[in-house]
Amino acid sequence: MTATARAALRREVLEANLRIPATGLATLTWGNVSGVDREAGVFVIKPSGVPYERLTEDDLVVVALDDGRVVEGTLRPSTDTETHRCLYRAFPAIGGVTHTHSTHAVAFAQARRAIPVLGTTHADTFDGPVPVTDVLTPEQCARDYEFHTGQVVVDLLDGDEARAEAVPGALVAHHGPFTWGATATASLEHAVVLEAVAEMALHTLALGRVEPPQHLLDRHYTRKHGPGAYYGNPAPDAA
Repeated sequence: MTATARAALRREVLEANLRIPATGLATLTWGNVSGVDREAGVFVIKPSGVPYERLTEDDLVVVALDDGRVVEGTLRPSTDTETHRCLYRAFPAIGGVTHTHSTHAVAFAQARRAIPVLGTTHADTFDGPVPVTDVLTPEQCARDYEFHTGQVVVDLLDGDEARAEAVPGALVAHHGPFTWGATATASLEHAVVLEAVAEMALHTLALGRVEPPQHLLDRHYTRKHGPGAYYGNPAPDAA
């Protein structure tokens, strides 16, 4: 990745992090977004505990994918850095990771319940329920906790990259959501969608669950994803 491209990645990661409070996904400093430069073998992530209103590009921390060492930056990286690194190493197609403590998604995580597919809004982005992990063991919490937080997500998906692409998010039991995507921006957008469908699911379950037909859900997913997708238009500069 060129210096220009790296600078663009830093801007994207900053803007994605600033969208966390702007979209109502975080209280105080709860949450972080990262973006990866696989050619250079590094990723850019929010520093630990820095309030969003004070966050600047210069505050961002660059971390090595291979061993987690800080290669650029004077601040400590997010405490969730090892979780991000675990996901990047397990799923090479991932370009960005987002973690939040958004209210409705966390409610499902704390209840250890997957977010069910109850309508087409969910099916537009997630090809199936948003799953929830097993509870971390005492041993996993005592040593390399953040790495094991990522590993339980990897184990939940059986390390299957196609599954990770089809359902770009998971709930860590009693903790909260992690989402991912081709870019840092995409991972943040998946976090926004996940929180929205979690809220809708809670309201729907309160009214009484009704199973939607699978053919309808499949149609909504495939019109946005895969070789037959036809939703949207190319970017203005793609012509």
